[in-house]
Amino acid sequence: MGLRALEGRALALAPWLFGLSMLGHLAMVAFQTKMTMVDLMVYRNASPELFTGLLYEWRLKEFSDQFALPFTYPPFSALVFVPLSWVPWGAARWFWQLVSLACLWFITRKSLQLAGSADPRRALLWTGLFIWIEPVRTTLNYGQINLVLAALLLGTMVSARSWAQGAGVGIAAGLKLTPAISGLYFLVTRRYKAAVWSIAAFFGTVGLGYLISPSLSNQYWFHLLGDATRVGPVGSAINQSLRGALSRTFGYDVETGPVFLAGVAVAVVLTGFALHAAVKARDTLAMIVTVQFLGLLVSPISWSHHWVWAVPALMWLVYRAEHRLATITATAWILAIGSYLISFLLKVQPSIWIIPRPWYYAVLGWAYPAVGVLTLVTVAVVLRQANQAERSQEDVEHPVDLLRE
Repeated sequence: MGLRALEGRALALAPWLFGLSMLGHLAMVAFQTKMTMVDLMVYRNASPELFTGLLYEWRLKEFSDQFALPFTYPPFSALVFVPLSWVPWGAARWFWQLVSLACLWFITRKSLQLAGSADPRRALLWTGLFIWIEPVRTTLNYGQINLVLAALLLGTMVSARSWAQGAGVGIAAGLKLTPAISGLYFLVTRRYKAAVWSIAAFFGTVGLGYLISPSLSNQYWFHLLGDATRVGPVGSAINQSLRGALSRTFGYDVETGPVFLAGVAVAVVLTGFALHAAVKARDTLAMIVTVQFLGLLVSPISWSHHWVWAVPALMWLVYRAEHRLATITATAWILAIGSYLISFLLKVQPSIWIIPRPWYYAVLGWAYPAVGVLTLVTVAVVLRQANQAERSQEDVEHPVDLLRE
């Protein structure tokens, strides 16, 4: 049976797969006691401290045997989560799960559309599968904000209106700083109005934070910002950034020293090649994925659940990039995010604070950043060859008359 025929049968079953996956997940929400949604609890329970001045002294001690979780986002983010503190915990957790699931479907559907596949059955099929991959699974289990931010960015960055593009990125960066890397997309595509709007929207969120609490805003922007150790253990297996992988490889936190800077330089160069090829190919999805992967790689901390951008990447690799290297990269992603390797590494490490480990665990701990780098290479190679083929075709259709002076 050919791949097309196999996919056709899978698409016929897509609504059933989607429905069963949804029911399975919602049953876990209802009956899985270990599904504590601890990060959502931080967002919800800490947010009222915005008005007491103790937001960044507050800690969630429940369910945190090794690290009492702090609130790590800007004051504007706490303001956004305040309404969740007005409703019972049970209502808050169900609301957040349904919103996150809707965002997962939207991310999948929008990525498929950008990859040239508008069949709604594919969105159902892949959403049903993506519910069970590790970055999405842990996002849902922790009650994280990653799917919401990715949906906000993906939905606004492709808008035809400059103000909407910029507002989406600016607000996302105001909620959590890492989406600010999305501004690079506006620069490489010369959408300068959108870039200005993003800056305005971001500083609007900062200004609103200062309006509510000048002291907390000063504390965050001038004292806490940049302290990665406050966010969590840099060397733990769950940190899938370059800094995390390099630290586990060398056995100590490489911080922002020469080793880390060398890794960043490699990521930046590869991103440059990938973006150059994607801009020439006018491939919007490839550009967005490339920019987001750069942010995940160079950020001091990129927890495994931050890598929900593997979803758009897979849609591009499967439906847009017709190349053997794309098939290899897609397979590598499926193995990385479908095997729950990071969860295994978390169990075998003796402590989240101990960085040195056996070499084979250090190698396995490169899973996401390694495939992320491979994705950048794939974008550059595939689209460069596509651009060359297009130019060759144009030369055949419109040959230059070399004899004409």
